[in-house]
Amino acid sequence: MQFIPNSPLKQQMVHELGLKNINDLFSDIPKTLRTPPLSLPKGDSQQHVEEHMRRLAERNTPFHQMPSFLGGGMKPHYIPAAVKAVLSRSEFYTAYTPYQPEASQGFLQAIFEYQSMVAELTGMDVSNASVYDGGTALGEAALMATRLTRKKTFIIPGNISWEKKSILMNYTRGAGILIRETKYDAHTGTMDIDDLTRTIDVDTAGVYLENPNFFGVFEDAVDDVSRLTHQHHSLFVVGADPLSLGIVKSPGDYGADIVIGEGKSLGNPLDCGGSTLGLFACKSDHVRQLPGRIIGMTKDTQGKRAFCMTMQTREQHIRREKATSNICTNEGLNMLAAAVYLSLLGSTGLKELSLLNFTKAQDLAQQIAAIPGFTLRFSGVHFNEFVIHHQDAVRVQRHLLSKGIQGGLPLHPHYPALKDCLLFGVTEMHTKEHVEHLLSLLKEVS
Repeated sequence: MQFIPNSPLKQQMVHELGLKNINDLFSDIPKTLRTPPLSLPKGDSQQHVEEHMRRLAERNTPFHQMPSFLGGGMKPHYIPAAVKAVLSRSEFYTAYTPYQPEASQGFLQAIFEYQSMVAELTGMDVSNASVYDGGTALGEAALMATRLTRKKTFIIPGNISWEKKSILMNYTRGAGILIRETKYDAHTGTMDIDDLTRTIDVDTAGVYLENPNFFGVFEDAVDDVSRLTHQHHSLFVVGADPLSLGIVKSPGDYGADIVIGEGKSLGNPLDCGGSTLGLFACKSDHVRQLPGRIIGMTKDTQGKRAFCMTMQTREQHIRREKATSNICTNEGLNMLAAAVYLSLLGSTGLKELSLLNFTKAQDLAQQIAAIPGFTLRFSGVHFNEFVIHHQDAVRVQRHLLSKGIQGGLPLHPHYPALKDCLLFGVTEMHTKEHVEHLLSLLKEVS
């Protein structure tokens, strides 16, 4: 209530509410959950703040000056100028939830086209208008699986990121869902099918498989996982890298019931980590439990083609307590960027881009593994990320940073078994000069 400048008025309002002071408004919130005072400086003028922010921005180093080979899912990709040109149009960048379809036909059609592209990419029947990111998509998928099957156990593999796992735990804790984790094969980096066989049971609502997984490795037993999952009347949830789908089977082709993914790579810049784009698609049989919203095509009173919000499942709408999700909005601009990006690429362009990312990673992994002291950690086939082992990974990382290159992502803090392992990532943005410079620096610490 600090925005109310009149102190006597504050006291009068507190008195009318029967409170001693403003802090009593928050007495129902446990102290352990309250946000402590933020360590922020006092307010300043706009001019001084802009100058301060400009100085901070000057400390950033762009990719072309400091190439990044960090793996972990977020990597630089080239974004055609047309993507930003479309996003910058006022009818798009001011768009929010299109509650009035008669005034939002352009944006509604953009969402409809996006949904169609995601459904085609994933091999699913229907896609929603997006969720927040890949992590929340996983959380929503687990909730959806338990609603559909009325079971309370959800299985995840050990080769997914700790961030997604954390988000999943937060999503499912209140719903009373038990998360069980299977091992990954220490040799190939893929899901351990034998351990999955021991873990899955009649109370399993769904099994999650990431393909390629966090280590960048393609799962080669997707058909076995699908068959085992469906034998237990559970739902098969697949997390896919959309850029890899230009050269590999769509998850729908090997029995996925729900497909999720991170769409950041589809025409969206890194932006220091956000905002991102959560892909979410499923079979038509499950559409009534799909989170978020779906845009559909219909006809207006004059018989002309029109678009509208066909499904709105959050509690703020008529669903109330029957809502399937509290997702409040779709990632409108991120979704639009993905739609424009995929439209520009087309099927041929996507295939060429996927193949380029795949080839670059195979070449770089082999070249690094040929340097004495460096070995490829997993034997499985990888997409555009791979794990490299060196007996002193910390020294490797520091040496690369000192020479102006972001090396691989250290895995040991989150995967104790992967001591001295680095997760590298490479995309179409990495030039021949970038690669040669990286290799020359690695040779210096071999």
